[in-house]
Amino acid sequence: MLALPFPIIDPVLVQVGPIAIRWYALAYITGILLGWWLARRLVARRPTAATTEQVEDFVTWATLGIIFGGRFGYVLFYRPGYYLTAPWEALYLWQGGMSFHGGALGVILALFLFAHSRKLDVLFFADRIVCVVPIGLFFGRLANFVNGELWGRVSDVPWAMVFPGAGPEPRHPSQLYQAGLEGLALFGVLMWLVSRPWMRARPGLLSGAFLAGYGVARIIGEFFRQPDAYLGFLFAGATMGQLLSLPMVAIGAWLMLRARRRGAPGAQPLGIQQESVAPSLGKKLGGK
Repeated sequence: MLALPFPIIDPVLVQVGPIAIRWYALAYITGILLGWWLARRLVARRPTAATTEQVEDFVTWATLGIIFGGRFGYVLFYRPGYYLTAPWEALYLWQGGMSFHGGALGVILALFLFAHSRKLDVLFFADRIVCVVPIGLFFGRLANFVNGELWGRVSDVPWAMVFPGAGPEPRHPSQLYQAGLEGLALFGVLMWLVSRPWMRARPGLLSGAFLAGYGVARIIGEFFRQPDAYLGFLFAGATMGQLLSLPMVAIGAWLMLRARRRGAPGAQPLGIQQESVAPSLGKKLGGK
């Protein structure tokens, strides 16, 4: 059976003595920086959701939510039995093991706490923040591919690859499928939605679109991804990733259905004053 050779790439980008910068860490950093840059511009579009300074403050909250939520989710959803026997190893972040669904819960909690502390409308604020999340998902999946981890199921498609450590069988490069679905495709849909003023004026619509969109993309991607060896297939042949994504689809659909226009386009959410947004930035964006 023919298969494409896997491009062997050192997971460590740069190492100076004991300090190593890995591709996976670089993916997180790049996703956060690009997301911060874009979110600063999105929140200023009418109806304004926050100031650029508030977005900058939220970056720290979001980063902590990603790290601690992602790790806790991995421990709770994927290997609870193992960490019950060695709970202190849950703190060993350098050993790897992160869960997107756990990270999502961590960021949602950070969103609620931050919005409450700054007296922001949580749904309006969340609607802009979720639009940049696919950037991090895209780079994260590319890092999974570089690391040769989370490989796909055995396949005979012409582009199948033999991954190191996954046996001799050719497999789907499912990390690239997920980068395309969860990253590029979802990002394109959200950018189209957020560009429409009437979409931005419906609190919760964009957040719902992100949750439902990611859930659907993850469920599709899991059909090509090999389940974790210590979990395998679960209820009705579904994977853990698919089961965790079903509530996201349901909650996302509910948020979109209940979304209601709050005033005319350009109305201000609670706690936000139009003057707080830099005039130069507003002009640059055409006041949208």
